[in-house]
Amino acid sequence: MKKVYALNDLDCAVCAQKMQDAIAKLDGVLDAEVSFIKQKLTIETADDIDIDDLMKKVKKTIRKVEPDCEVVM
Repeated sequence: MKKVYALNDLDCAVCAQKMQDAIAKLDGVLDAEVSFIKQKLTIETADDIDIDDLMKKVKKTIRKVEPDCEVVM
């Protein structure tokens, strides 16, 4: 399953790369891309994953890297 989310207040390209690397390591994530230019998160997951639970982990990961950045669902 592939989903795209907007990111608010993503202020740093280096932070975007750190987020992408960390999100890609989460269980159930097949691929992740964080675009600083587009202010978007694209995430591809296994079909049987609980997306709500995963997005909680994604949001926590993003806050660790850049506390002011928000995922718009």
